[in-house]
Amino acid sequence: MGDIIVSFANWIWGTPMLVLLMGGGLILLFHSGFVPFRKIGHAISLLRGKYDDDLAPGQITSFQALSAAIAATVGLGNISGVAIAINMGGPGAIFWMWISAFVGMATKYYSCSLAIMFRGKDSAGTVQGGPMYVIEEGMGKKFKFLSIIFSVAGVIGLLAIFQANQLSAVFRAVMLEPAGIESTETVRWIIGITMMVLVAFVVLGGIKRIAAVASRLVPFMVVLYFVTVLIIVGKNFVDVPEMLWLIISDAFTGKAAAGGVVGAVIITGARRAAFSNEAGIGTAPMVHGASKNREPIREGLIAMLGPFIDTIVVCTLTALVIMLTGVWQTTEADGVRLTLNAFESALPGIGKYLLMAAVLIFALSTMFTYSYYGHKCFNYLFGAKRADFYNYFYLITIVAGAVASLEVVISLVDGMYAIMAIPTMISTIYLAPKVKAAYKDYFERMDALK
Repeated sequence: MGDIIVSFANWIWGTPMLVLLMGGGLILLFHSGFVPFRKIGHAISLLRGKYDDDLAPGQITSFQALSAAIAATVGLGNISGVAIAINMGGPGAIFWMWISAFVGMATKYYSCSLAIMFRGKDSAGTVQGGPMYVIEEGMGKKFKFLSIIFSVAGVIGLLAIFQANQLSAVFRAVMLEPAGIESTETVRWIIGITMMVLVAFVVLGGIKRIAAVASRLVPFMVVLYFVTVLIIVGKNFVDVPEMLWLIISDAFTGKAAAGGVVGAVIITGARRAAFSNEAGIGTAPMVHGASKNREPIREGLIAMLGPFIDTIVVCTLTALVIMLTGVWQTTEADGVRLTLNAFESALPGIGKYLLMAAVLIFALSTMFTYSYYGHKCFNYLFGAKRADFYNYFYLITIVAGAVASLEVVISLVDGMYAIMAIPTMISTIYLAPKVKAAYKDYFERMDALK
């Protein structure tokens, strides 16, 4: 059974997902008339709260929605995912991550605009958003089976087991092993239970507490990571142009990739980007759908900044650290340990502790937001009265994640993510003309106010 799950995840995250996410995203980018490039200035004005409406329906501000969405996407994918991409596809994989991010901006713009346009109500009468409501309200009841497929996959796929496992691994490598403390079963249980208690404090407070914590944690997290990385990049500034050129040239030669196959470099970059910024998976529309916003286009424009921040900015900084320190060529380490080696090599003595702090915040903030996503899927399937049962199930799996060996479980989560993308992309492309019409109306009204 384990082998079947692993094989399925590897297969579906190959060509099928590349066609669905990249191909679908390109269609949306052209259909929008390249909105992500033309309207990024307006999106930044919106993010600063210039047009916030406190009386609009919803539970949180657009800034809090973006913070919560970034809390979920800016995480271990940016630290370990980039290292895996460089290991598997060479520096050229980063170039294809960039391309995927720009395509992903168009996907996020459409899917999160639709999340406001087609909000639904749960069994308690609370306004909700997300692909399941977009499908039911926008496409009609006959497509409800797609909403159910998305929600079932979401309940399983949005557990924080991977984050718990990786955070536990980093904590043991940085704090316990140097102190001579063995990673026994008891130690793993203690780490797992501690994480569960920390996450429970935020998660059991609902979306308002999750969003409030995320909107404070995310800026701090990004600043901490930026400062550390910029110090490392600054120390090696003379080599930065050479590294950027290596990323671009290797994207079309595949010299550093295994076997030198350019196609393998493209697939690696696209897969890592999709996993890192989650464009097209359907998670971000769930939190943006809870935003206090009457204007679907405004929410879509704010949401599209997510892939830019996540992949173009954060992933590029991580890649530069790994490349400038040269650890990707001199060590067998992979994933989070490769990035740890890079930080320690550049900033001996303190590098690993700075990364440890960043990983802690990255992982915990992801856990907070994932709980909201899974809760929403459970709510859709079983009703608002039973939805809180999901939180307790979610918290227990955090302990399991810290203790267990996870190859099969991670593959199961990967596979569920892929299944979630299918209804999300179908509904987004199907309803794209509605977004285009709303875009025209919105900017006509904005121009009339000038």
